Amino acid sequence: QVQLVESGGGLVQPGGSLRLSCAASGSMFMPYIMGWYRQAPGKQRELVASVTGGGSLNYADSMKGRFTIARDNAKNTVYLQMNSLKPEDTAVYYCNVAITAQGVYWGQGTPVTVSS
Repeated sequence: QVQLVESGGGLVQPGGSLRLSCAASGSMFMPYIMGWYRQAPGKQRELVASVTGGGSLNYADSMKGRFTIARDNAKNTVYLQMNSLKPEDTAVYYCNVAITAQGVYWGQGTPVTVSS
């Protein structure tokens, strides 16, 4: 079983920054993709960014230039650096790991609120 533990969410003013972390534990066989999704109230869950084991990156268009995803394979940890945050970035952010041979796993979610 794979477990994902997220941290780093909270309240931030518009224009501020936050860094989310997600540590994965359990048996995980390469290859797998690590990523972040978010779900705002009343909206569907959407991809924020993802990174493969080889370092290939994928960002949602609205996050490009503001958010940076990074991965530490040795620690099985994925990070999301969020800069220039806007009120519309308010959402619950979920860590996601998609393992080709095992399936898809989700974290419990960490809330991010951007408000003055």
